[in-house]
Amino acid sequence: MTVNRKQINKMEWENPLNWSGPIWMGVYSSRRDSRTWVPKRIPSLGWTVNLGKAAGVAWLIGILSGILLLIALVGYVN
Repeated sequence: MTVNRKQINKMEWENPLNWSGPIWMGVYSSRRDSRTWVPKRIPSLGWTVNLGKAAGVAWLIGILSGILLLIALVGYVN
């Protein structure tokens, strides 16, 4: 039996070893999962980045940098 990409992604997402942190905030990291964005363990809480992918790390750095830039600009204006 061959396993397709969708099945691998599902198996990786369901593996508790790929998650860390509290269930409501869970941090996901899986190199075998092909997705950059994955649903959180509680899907109604939205999505999270896959830190096992370079694109996921880039997204996280970009988001955090954007937040810091926004804070700096607001502080500069005031």
